[in-house]
Amino acid sequence: MKKRFFLGSILATFIAGSPFLFYLYNYVPPTADWETFLFTYHSGYYENAQTAMWMLTGKLITLLFLTVWFFTCRHWWYHALLVPIVMYIYQVIVAIYQDTTLDEFDLVYLLPIMAIIIPSIYLIRAKVFNKINDADKTMQELEDEFRIRPKGFVNRLKEYF
Repeated sequence: MKKRFFLGSILATFIAGSPFLFYLYNYVPPTADWETFLFTYHSGYYENAQTAMWMLTGKLITLLFLTVWFFTCRHWWYHALLVPIVMYIYQVIVAIYQDTTLDEFDLVYLLPIMAIIIPSIYLIRAKVFNKINDADKTMQELEDEFRIRPKGFVNRLKEYF
């Protein structure tokens, strides 16, 4: 019980502090080169580091919220969240390593993931509606059967690999 309370408190603090995380780009200088004691960033396409970090923080905060939602969602459709998660991961990688145009996204890289997720969701949905026709259960009772109870972060990760 204490562990769940602690993890819930960390999650609530993260969500409450998200506006601060989003505006972290304001601490980056509006110059082409940004030097810190850890690294030096040279902005190519965006022409200044602050604009590049603004774009990157917008993507990373959204990605973090989607990831939290994925790992805390108990509904049968939570695998559908993998599609936008993979899309944002791709956009962050493009933004970091290629320094190309904003929101460039080739759907070809997302197709294999969608080819697995969309039929899986449809099959789960079909199972739910078959059970509705076969039994006198409500939709909520059927969703409860398909919900995955959280077993901890590491065990949740092991389910996917």
